[in-house]
Amino acid sequence: MRVHYPRTPHLPWSPGAMSDDVRAGDLSGLRGHEVVVTEKLDGENTTLYADGLHARSLDSAHHPSRAWVKSLQGRIGAEIPHGWRVCGENLFARHSLAYGDLESWFYGFSVWDGGDRCLDWDRTVRFLRRLGVPVPRVLWRGVFDERALRALRLDTVRQEGYVVRTVEGFDRREFGRRVAKWVRERHVRTDTHWMHAAVVENVLGPNAALWAVRSGAAADVPSLSAALGVTPEDPAAAEAAVADVSARLDVLGRSGDARLEGVLAAMFHSTRRAWLGPRLAGPLGMPGARRTADLVGLSPRLQRPYPDGDRRAGLARLALAADLGVLHAVAGAVAHTAEAREQVDWSALHAEEAGLLGESPLEPLRTGLRDALAGLGSAAADRCWAQARDAFARGRISTVDEAVAASWRWRSGAFPRLIHLVGPSGSGKSSFAGSLPRTDSCVSLDDLRRARGSRADQRANGEVLREGLGRLDSALAGGGTVVWDATSLNRHQRSLVHEVARRRDALVTHVVALVDEEELARRNEVRDHPVPPAVLASQLHRYAPPYPGEAHRTWYVGAGGTVDDTAGTLDGIVDGGET
Repeated sequence: MRVHYPRTPHLPWSPGAMSDDVRAGDLSGLRGHEVVVTEKLDGENTTLYADGLHARSLDSAHHPSRAWVKSLQGRIGAEIPHGWRVCGENLFARHSLAYGDLESWFYGFSVWDGGDRCLDWDRTVRFLRRLGVPVPRVLWRGVFDERALRALRLDTVRQEGYVVRTVEGFDRREFGRRVAKWVRERHVRTDTHWMHAAVVENVLGPNAALWAVRSGAAADVPSLSAALGVTPEDPAAAEAAVADVSARLDVLGRSGDARLEGVLAAMFHSTRRAWLGPRLAGPLGMPGARRTADLVGLSPRLQRPYPDGDRRAGLARLALAADLGVLHAVAGAVAHTAEAREQVDWSALHAEEAGLLGESPLEPLRTGLRDALAGLGSAAADRCWAQARDAFARGRISTVDEAVAASWRWRSGAFPRLIHLVGPSGSGKSSFAGSLPRTDSCVSLDDLRRARGSRADQRANGEVLREGLGRLDSALAGGGTVVWDATSLNRHQRSLVHEVARRRDALVTHVVALVDEEELARRNEVRDHPVPPAVLASQLHRYAPPYPGEAHRTWYVGAGGTVDDTAGTLDGIVDGGET
């Protein structure tokens, strides 16, 4: 069934309201509610379904400006549930405003389920991102505040206005109370209606290449390189790998970020993982950059022989670090020999038999355990989740009830915590540790060297390490939260610390610093205690960040010094006051 999109009422202070427009005389449906304010885009209101689309008019005829959005619907329609609809703005043709840096020619702003209910905003964003559809820019979010909304200042030469809606979802009959708009004065400033004039395309920006891949379009390697500011080492090999992995991902039905990350991992498969993650963090955000780099690092493992008796447990642990469907697609696409491809295929068969090839095979277990442990502190909840994951990988549990039972002893939170800093010199580890509100002690190898005479003296590293591990053991034995401050560049170095933590039953949190190498070099030049450039270069060459699952949980810290991504947390939230 096709549904006409309602007319959005104007806010009382909207200067663009005309005599025949609908006005919001009563704002009680917004007051007291959390709202989100997004930029109002100047395009054609369009609704997409699983089996078609229409503009605002249900019987809208063909127009050249609608050809592209029809192709988009053809790519993503299968991902829209029957009876649902995606409403948004078709921006292919210029109307009264000219756009020069669009992420797509279609932006979604609401999703309606089969019960004619508009999804809440956060779920809307997640649903659309999975389709490969961006949302308009968010200008403000908070509990409805008329003064704050009236104070919003737009560039009315380049912006049409804004739309305010409640963050929570609502039924269609509530639309007029839950949504309103502000439009600039004299919005239409052209003499000829856009439908009766020659079509002038709005201009896409570099990020459009990323959204195109998310939505299922063919990947264009040069355009992706331009968007990311990173060029593959072997462009010809990258083209072949991208074409191969795209076909594999389409067979799997992967879309959105999962498809983009798989394509980029194939494109940069020969790039050093520790370098790639920080370089991609700017254009992709930390979660996407980190997952792409992890796919690059993990994919060769599937190309090598592995004992079949241990394979399920190994795959279950890999599933903590990556989407196994995407990982196998990347590993198969970049395999150089028939033997390597055979190993990937054999691994995929085992993963499928174990039920691990889906997008989130552990999510039902995680969701059930999270509900069962509601109200528990984050440290205890994350420790319970880590124990449940380990039991699942070993084949000892498979249900939520079994996960609850397996994690029972950790609910009290009566265990020490280890914050294990990981990253090269100058990556902000010590500064981050200093920002944590609740720590009881810190073991710093630099401080131990300073006590011996010079923090730069590396000659007694063995003795310093032994002294540090002894202090760590004593601190964890006393309980509380202990910080280990050292570079911990590789798995061997980290394993020595983990052994101490295991003896004391400590919750281990990796704090992984992912900062671009150029930024590290810049910081090193202005540090109070800079390391020699050759030493920093050696650290960067040896740096192998840990994967998810190597600690109970992982926090990823970017150049801004904040936690930009997590792995292993039960609710995805970092509680700085309850480390």
